[in-house]
Amino acid sequence: MDLRLVEEFAAFGPAYVRWIRTRASGGISYARMRLLGVLHYSGPRIMSGLSEELGVTPRNVTALVDALEEEELVRRCPHPTDRRATVVELTERASETFGGLYKDHAAAVSEVFSGLSREEKAELVRLLRTLQDELRRREGSS
Repeated sequence: MDLRLVEEFAAFGPAYVRWIRTRASGGISYARMRLLGVLHYSGPRIMSGLSEELGVTPRNVTALVDALEEEELVRRCPHPTDRRATVVELTERASETFGGLYKDHAAAVSEVFSGLSREEKAELVRLLRTLQDELRRREGSS
């Protein structure tokens, strides 16, 4: 049964990411929305920190930041103590509009769960939280 779970989860992950990518909200891609979300919920980050948090290469972070900077949603600032680091933060425009953008994005991607009953959705949330807790526990013990 464990092997079956691994196979199903491995198949679901990429399919879900493809689904999300087809539901880009307001012209903002899934990857850009993730970066904006990190900055919105966690505050300004250095570029290398964004790379680690998003699980993408530094080159990809640079491309994402370039695009979002062009749209005036983020800005680069010098790090206050490390001349080698660049801090990325949301602009006022992004701070004011992120809530609406994320709400639209979440509504679009949540369509995939419409076939589940209220009870099934609650159970899925419970199971995913349990798995996340287990991953955190294992990360802490390694």
